Amino acid sequence: MTDKPVDEEITATALPDASSAVSGQLVSAMKTPPRGPTQELIEASVLMGLVHPDQLPPGELQLAVRRTFCFVDLSGFTAFTREHGPHEAVTLLVEFRRLLRNVAAKRGVRLAKWLGDGAMLVAMQPDPIVGLGAHLIDRYFNEQIQLRVGAATGEALLFEGDDYIGEPVNLAAKLCSAAKGGQMLTVVDDFLLPSWISHVGKVTVEIRGIGRIGGVNLLMPSRLV
Repeated sequence: MTDKPVDEEITATALPDASSAVSGQLVSAMKTPPRGPTQELIEASVLMGLVHPDQLPPGELQLAVRRTFCFVDLSGFTAFTREHGPHEAVTLLVEFRRLLRNVAAKRGVRLAKWLGDGAMLVAMQPDPIVGLGAHLIDRYFNEQIQLRVGAATGEALLFEGDDYIGEPVNLAAKLCSAAKGGQMLTVVDDFLLPSWISHVGKVTVEIRGIGRIGGVNLLMPSRLV
């Protein structure tokens, strides 16, 4: 975890000729974050569009990408359903999904899939994931049910254009399961830590099927610490 300077604003100027203009467009496209896994596959396949059939790689194309994966979960949702009944549980779930869509869109995080009373999210950098997780935990602070978050950064395979397979995905899911309500457990790349989020400390987490993992960041909204 390090403090990183805010990127300086980048300005563009008109290019003198057509070839330079094309180059500028390519550079601009390379700086633009992908819109999703399908777009990543398309961009990775551009250079193979006109090659001879014998030059195409054998088998299925599996694109390796480095991403930060995040799982969020309503802690105690099963008990809430048992106590309050399915109708109140559905109302709670609808509000949770509405809030998650809204926060993810504003923070530039891709909602990969819904998982019952939870969800999987993906971002190119850890910062927006950290912000999203703390935001949601803070939002549920005084509610009947709390939120827990797990996140991990690493390389995974983009599978069939709409899913990710790999160790960081599994680790993020298990960290979410290990977290208590109101906690975010992360094993991610260096990230910004704004004043409204506190790094409570490094913890060791016992994860079923993996064992003990040390150096896990325990993060919480500062006002809850």
